[in-house]
Amino acid sequence: MHTRRDVIVLGSTGSVGTQALELVAANPDRFRIVGLAAGGGNPDLLARQVIDAGVPVVAVARTSAVQDVQLALYAEAQRRGWSSGDYALPRILAGPDAAADLARESCDVLLNAITGSVGLLPTIAALEAGTTLALANKESLIVGGPIVTGLAKPGQIVPVDSEHSAIAQCLRAGRAEEVRRLVLTASGGPFRGRTRDELETVTVEQAMQHPNFAMGPVITINSATLVNKGLELIEAQLLFDVPIERVDVVVHPQQQIHSMVEFVDGSTIAQASPPTMAIPIALGMGWPDRVVDAGESCDWTRASTWEFFPLDDEAFPAVRLARTAAAHGRTAPAVYNAANEVCVDAFVAGEIAFPAIADTVASVLGEHIAADRVPSEVARLNVEDVLSADAWARERATRTVTESR
Repeated sequence: MHTRRDVIVLGSTGSVGTQALELVAANPDRFRIVGLAAGGGNPDLLARQVIDAGVPVVAVARTSAVQDVQLALYAEAQRRGWSSGDYALPRILAGPDAAADLARESCDVLLNAITGSVGLLPTIAALEAGTTLALANKESLIVGGPIVTGLAKPGQIVPVDSEHSAIAQCLRAGRAEEVRRLVLTASGGPFRGRTRDELETVTVEQAMQHPNFAMGPVITINSATLVNKGLELIEAQLLFDVPIERVDVVVHPQQQIHSMVEFVDGSTIAQASPPTMAIPIALGMGWPDRVVDAGESCDWTRASTWEFFPLDDEAFPAVRLARTAAAHGRTAPAVYNAANEVCVDAFVAGEIAFPAIADTVASVLGEHIAADRVPSEVARLNVEDVLSADAWARERATRTVTESR
């Protein structure tokens, strides 16, 4: 028997959030939703989620969307045939700090599935509250770095990225001192095999065609540039306390193997399943226990071929840039992430070409590293440091984009 866990989901209307709620609905004996947070851009979906799960408290990032959410809640209740007196509004937290405020509420597990560096403060709030953090928001770990890892108790952060969930599972096969290297797998994105010149004319629509997953625009375009894999490289170093030179990336288009751990005796342990986020989400909320039938397993009765290719650092330099950021440490990963977020928005808006995303990130990161000469062992970082670096990188990337037009 498993004790039912109270769960708060941040980013509930996104891809990971909606899948998490489906998992909870299928396993009411294992999980109960006690709080949801969303930006507010999809009030109808949020209202359905709140009423389906009987959620007592909701956080909405956009204050202007609160009334829309309230109206959507009443409309959804009415659609279900309830009279006005049958439904009491949940407590609604509003504003840019609402998700962090919700993260301080009592629960067993907080799933942070917010996209972007705005997930940092909720991550910190959950860790300070002593809550188990199922982390799908990789940016908060990238930006927060040693601040986040310093707050976390052993085992308090459970990775929800499929690659880091795979590594966490593989690490059960041996002791820390037996690990030689971590190997992250990458699909290669929709442009695998193209040269840099061929990438000059790709469109936003083409970049949004991920070969295996349906995700939001930022994550999908990050997968096309391989910035997503660069972020995961830094995340792996931080989560598992492994030097960056012992974290590798290999292209595996089928995405059946989600990552691997190589041990000192030459053994490599891999975690395999069909491409799905359901299994890492279930593990994130149920860790260290598994959830029965969380996702499909591989069909070993069917013939299949699994391929592996080296990275093309010339066409896709994002992983190499991430290594540079990780090796420098301090606020460099935050700059890498922030500059990229600006560039993705610019690409989607038609302001820059696809290769200019990585080029601009490289320029901003190089400028930051050249100016940041404080050794990491001398000065401890605080939240103000990383947020200041984040803001600087956004301003500098924006200016670079503007000047390139």
